[in-house]
Amino acid sequence: MKKFVLFISLSAIITSCIPTKIAPRFKNEDYKVMQAKKFERKLPRETFFIFKDPKDADEFYHFINTKLNLQHKDVGYNSPFQLNGATYYLSYKEVGKEDRTLNIGLAAVDLVLSEKAGFTVFDENYDSRKGHWYILITVYDEKVSNCLLNKHPKRQDILQYLKSLKKEYLDTHNYEELLFTKKS
Repeated sequence: MKKFVLFISLSAIITSCIPTKIAPRFKNEDYKVMQAKKFERKLPRETFFIFKDPKDADEFYHFINTKLNLQHKDVGYNSPFQLNGATYYLSYKEVGKEDRTLNIGLAAVDLVLSEKAGFTVFDENYDSRKGHWYILITVYDEKVSNCLLNKHPKRQDILQYLKSLKKEYLDTHNYEELLFTKKS
């Protein structure tokens, strides 16, 4: 019985992983409106609309380029769009965050093997990483005021537009289809 308990304990230690970094997950919504600096330290203190991007790299670029008919000029940098007769400017960033786990058991096994037998089995594969990508969008009005701030009068309209933009982006696979859709 002692050997069985020892075997189970040793197995649990070897296979256990300790998370060292965890990518953000939005609890109640599939997006979040927050300061980018709180999301990623290197970003500015601007308020952004943030959502997880399950698509490949540069897919959002091609989507915005086609949707706003920008012809590859300043895509994502103050790209103008019309909403309710007013002009707004959309900017976005793609940011990668990762989940990282550390496997203490594998390191311990390699340590024992290197001391006893002079070789290692796991060759420094003690951690694992899994990447997640996020799209961060901010919108400014003609007065260069961030439309996602709580005090902005058009905040709800912009949020509704960004929600529908996100949904359209995630639902569209062929961006050329956007050219044939009816604009309302």
